[in-house]
Amino acid sequence: MSKFFKYFEYGYLIVVVLFLFRAYNSWPAEPNQTYFSLFFVALALGMFFLKRHFRRKYEQNQSDK
Repeated sequence: MSKFFKYFEYGYLIVVVLFLFRAYNSWPAEPNQTYFSLFFVALALGMFFLKRHFRRKYEQNQSDK
């Protein structure tokens, strides 16, 4: 189960790359859409680090038992 969560974390990084690409392409035409995309970039990065932190904490608790 831990491997699944580990790969799921990297899905957030894929979302970051996709929204960065979208923000880069929409910058000159629609700046409001760019800010919206950058918000999701920040959100996905935060989720990546949060999930990684809790997965490592869970793995450490399982190894201590």
